[in-house]
Amino acid sequence: MSNVTAIEKFLLLGFSGGRKLQVLHSVIFLAMYLIVLIGNLLIITLVAVNSHLHTPMYFFLVNLSILDLGSTSVIIPKSMANSLMNTTWISYSECVTQMFFFLLFLSSDFYLLTVMAYDRYVAICHPLHYASMMKWSSCLQMAAGAWMGGFLNAALHTSTVFSLPFCSNIIHQFFCEIPHILKITCSSSYLNEVWALLFSTIFSLFCFVFIVMSYAQIITTVLRMPSMANRWKAFTTCIPHITVVSILFGTGMFTYFVPTSNSPYNLDEVLAVLYTVVPPMLNPIIYSMRNKDIKAALWKLLGFTLGKKNEEIPPIHL
Repeated sequence: MSNVTAIEKFLLLGFSGGRKLQVLHSVIFLAMYLIVLIGNLLIITLVAVNSHLHTPMYFFLVNLSILDLGSTSVIIPKSMANSLMNTTWISYSECVTQMFFFLLFLSSDFYLLTVMAYDRYVAICHPLHYASMMKWSSCLQMAAGAWMGGFLNAALHTSTVFSLPFCSNIIHQFFCEIPHILKITCSSSYLNEVWALLFSTIFSLFCFVFIVMSYAQIITTVLRMPSMANRWKAFTTCIPHITVVSILFGTGMFTYFVPTSNSPYNLDEVLAVLYTVVPPMLNPIIYSMRNKDIKAALWKLLGFTLGKKNEEIPPIHL
């Protein structure tokens, strides 16, 4: 225990390198972050201004967009600022805050996707009871439950990790991520966090099994439909959700269960980008590509905006 150090700052070495590489990293992250901002803010705006989108499915979609905006905003701006200012430091309090809010948004994201699977299950398997089972009070309670679950999970891990003694302050990642922070704790002191990770893993697996079972029921119901058009309509409402769950769960599980590497090719950092930035960037695209309601709302908003601009320009009389 003689190597235990009182930490005031951490050194984030993710994507560190020459000045040109740091600028390139900033430019790439800026482009990805702008896509996340524009896409998710557009989804929130479209749902807010169109009354026919005020349904449980789009209510949950707005919550998903808010969570995606939050999860990227707590890590990307800090990483870009460090690269532009040619520094790698993050204070102890900033690291604690970053980990807490990132886990809050990421965990709530997954729990909300579980709720959205239930929404699709009720809509397809029990359409006559949808209005009574998915009342606004029930939707608010389920969304609040997802946020509360994320809060408790974030509080559990953040308090456990930062109660451990650290033997170093060098984090080989571009943000304060649990696996890499555990690597700098004293080797005999992280068993409490292992139990916390085990608890979260079991709970996440229950959510995943619930999603799989929901879609098993959905597929069974859809295959019994006599009309091919109704089958296709039901499948198209589920495809975006299945795609988002697959991307988030697949990349997240791969990152947290594959041992961190010492590869010089920034493999861990690339994997972190896959589950922190790529899903929030793709979610608006996935949910809008085959969604006629979103497309119609977008064209309506664009038409309204262009119409307003045309009204402001006085006609020219020759």
